[in-house]
Amino acid sequence: MSYEKVMQASNLIIGTKQTLKALEIGEVLELIVAEDADTRVVHKVETLAKSKKVPIHYVDSMKKLGKACGIEVGAATVALRE
Repeated sequence: MSYEKVMQASNLIIGTKQTLKALEIGEVLELIVAEDADTRVVHKVETLAKSKKVPIHYVDSMKKLGKACGIEVGAATVALRE
């Protein structure tokens, strides 16, 4: 998963809480997780994504992921909505 794909996507879900909600109702096509995010923050999202068989991709930086989403702060998780 590249940052470019995130930058080009129009249906993004940014943030852990919003991603969890979207996963629970089956709206997530792919999950992107920043490797430098706190494990305690992303563990529940990763677990739910795996149980729903949603592909998980990893990027190296929360800061770069946030920037790719067009926000000024880092993002631990981003989901591409169906």
